[in-house]
Amino acid sequence: MITIEGLQKHYGDIKAVDGIDLEIQDGEIFGLLGPNGAGKTTMISMISGVLRPDSGRITFDGQNIWVEPKKVKRNLGVVPQEIAVYEDLTAKDNLDFWGSLHGLRGPGLKKAVHEALERVGLQDRARDRVKTFSGGMKRRLNLCMGLLHHPQYLLLDEPTVGIDPQARLAILDIVREVAAAGTTVLYTTHYMEEAQELCDRIAIIDHGQILTIGTLEALTRQSGESEMLKVVGNFDEASANQRLSGISGLRLIRVEAGAVLAGIDASGPGLLEILPQVLESGLSIDDVSIQKPNLQSVFISLTGRELRD
Repeated sequence: MITIEGLQKHYGDIKAVDGIDLEIQDGEIFGLLGPNGAGKTTMISMISGVLRPDSGRITFDGQNIWVEPKKVKRNLGVVPQEIAVYEDLTAKDNLDFWGSLHGLRGPGLKKAVHEALERVGLQDRARDRVKTFSGGMKRRLNLCMGLLHHPQYLLLDEPTVGIDPQARLAILDIVREVAAAGTTVLYTTHYMEEAQELCDRIAIIDHGQILTIGTLEALTRQSGESEMLKVVGNFDEASANQRLSGISGLRLIRVEAGAVLAGIDASGPGLLEILPQVLESGLSIDDVSIQKPNLQSVFISLTGRELRD
C-alpha cells in the first residue's frame, strides 16, 4: 500500500501540493484526475523520490522513500510525462541500459528486454533507432522502460498525452494487464474518459488539493444531480441569475453572460418539470444541452468549471 500523509510542496506563494493525504491499495489502478497545473506531476515527482516535499510522509508498505530510497525504488517503476529515451540508440539499447540500472544482467536482462518489448508490441522494432519511431511508439517504449524490472508499484504521469487514439488504447490495455498481474498503479491524467474507463478509484485534484476520492459510481452519486444543464443564448449574467435562481430543483453552478451551467437536483421535481420553466423564463436561449452525471459533472459540481477550462 502507498500511504501519503500531509504532503506539501510550495514554490514561493504558489501551493503546488497543499496538504494531501492519500492511501492507494495494493493491486488497484488509482487515478489522479485534474487539469494541467493541478499538482499531479509535482505529486508524482515527490512520490517517486525525485522531488523532496516541503513536509509530509510517503511510504510504500511502511518503507519511507526518503529514509530507505534504495529499498523502495527497487520495487518502483516510473513513467514520466516527458518521453525519457535516447533517440540515437535502438529500442533494445535503451532497455539494456535502463535494465542495467536496475541491476539486471546477462540472461535475466535479455529475457526481461524481450518480454517488455513483446508486451508493448515493439519486438519487431527492437533494433531500430528510436528517432525513427512515431510518437505513439516512443510512448510505448517509455512505458516499457518503467515495466522492465516488473515493479510492485507503477507511477504513470500522463502516459498518453499527445498521441493518437489507437496508441492511447494500446497503452491503456497494457496498464490493465499490468494491474491484473498484481502491480499497484498510480495513474495521472487530465482525460476524463481515461479515468472513467481505467481506474478502480479516482481522486479529483485541483489547485494542489484533493477535492474528493471514490469509485466512479460513488463520485457520480456524490454530485447530487440527476443531470447537468447547459444553457447558451443572448442574455447577461444578472438576467440569468434573476430568472433562473427561483426555479425549484435547479442549482446554478456557473452563471455568466451568454452561458449557464446548472445541476438538476436528484431529489427535486426532475428535468421534465424544470426544463419547461427554463425555456419559459424569458431569457433569449439559443441552445440547451443535457448531460447525464459523470466525472465531468462531478468536477463541475465541485469547482464550478469544466476540466478543460
